[in-house]
Amino acid sequence: MDEEQSHTGSRQRIDKWLFFARVTKSRSLAQARVASGHVRVNGQPVRQPSYQIKPGDRLEINVGERQLILVVRLPGERRGPYEEARHLYEDVSPPPKKRDAFSPMEQAVRAPGAGRPTKRDRRAIEDLRSGPDWGDD
Repeated sequence: MDEEQSHTGSRQRIDKWLFFARVTKSRSLAQARVASGHVRVNGQPVRQPSYQIKPGDRLEINVGERQLILVVRLPGERRGPYEEARHLYEDVSPPPKKRDAFSPMEQAVRAPGAGRPTKRDRRAIEDLRSGPDWGDD
């Protein structure tokens, strides 16, 4: 019997599958994501990490600002490299939204003159203050 045929009817816990498919870094993070309601199976919200999924199920996973939509192909046997993990699912997610520009917070750049002066700014201020006295004639 072919290995893929043996997996077609098998089921697996959703937290284990998310971990094996490399969607989350650890199984406990997968359990937390499922318990917090960030995962839907076939359009229905799932809150139990022990929920059994099977090949053909459609998973909708909220990851930050993005929503992953994965169709389960195979149950996982181990957490292997990405090349193995990508065979466990088919990614049907819409492409990420194109953003025009990053906000100032995302760029981590402060406006000139805002906030605490940098070392370079402080030295420029000291040089200006220690220069010739502009008030004396």
